[in-house]
Amino acid sequence: FVWLNAGKVIFSTSLKNYYGTPCYYLKAAGRTFPKYDHFYTVRDTFTSYLDTTKVEPLRFIRNSNEGGNIIFNDIVFNNKNNTIYSVISANRKAFFSKKIKMQDCVSDPLTAIYSTRNIDFSKSKKNDTISVALILDSTVYHIHVRYLGKEKYTSPQFGTFNCVKFDVLLISGTIFKGGAYMSVWVTDDKNRIPIHVEAPIVVGSIKVDLEKYSGLRNPI
Repeated sequence: FVWLNAGKVIFSTSLKNYYGTPCYYLKAAGRTFPKYDHFYTVRDTFTSYLDTTKVEPLRFIRNSNEGGNIIFNDIVFNNKNNTIYSVISANRKAFFSKKIKMQDCVSDPLTAIYSTRNIDFSKSKKNDTISVALILDSTVYHIHVRYLGKEKYTSPQFGTFNCVKFDVLLISGTIFKGGAYMSVWVTDDKNRIPIHVEAPIVVGSIKVDLEKYSGLRNPI
C-alpha cells in the first residue's frame, strides 16, 4: 500500500443540559482533505446526548456526506418505555419516520464508541466477544466486540504505549465493508484513548493515528 494522509476526525466531549437532564455531549466531525474530495468526499458530523447518571443515549443526530450519499438522521431514545423514534432523509428526499421497540439496550454509534472504551477486559480471554446492539439509519444491528489481548503500539506522534487491542464487527454502508472488522488499539490505562485504528473500506483501507489530545481526566 501507498498510505496517503487523506483526512481528519475530531472527537470532543463536554457537559450539557438536555431538557433538564445532565448529559455528556459527544461530537465527532470528520472530513477528507480538499485535494482528495474528487476521489471520495467525506463530510460527517455525528452528535449524541448521553445521560451522565444512567449512561443511556437520549438523542443522536447524523449529518453526513459520504461519497455523494447525503444522510440526515435524528434519533430520540425514550428509555422509559423502551422506544426509539427515528427520522431520516437520504439524498435530500422526503423525511421518513420510524418507531422502533427496543428489545435490549441499544446504542447509537458515538455512545457505542465511548462505551466500548469503558469495557472491563481484565477478566477476558483472547477472542472473547461482547455483544452490542447498535442503531444506525433507523435499523438496529447486533454486532460484537472481540478482545485480542494486550500489545505495545508505537505511535508516530507520541512513542510507544501499552495498549488493549480489540476488533469491532463492521456494518455495511457507504464507507465500511459489512462483515469485516475494525481493529482498535487503546491505551491500557484509565483514559483508554484510541491510539491507532485500522479498517477495510469500500475504496481500500484506512489507518488512523492519534494526532493530539487534551483535557484528560487521568494521567496518560
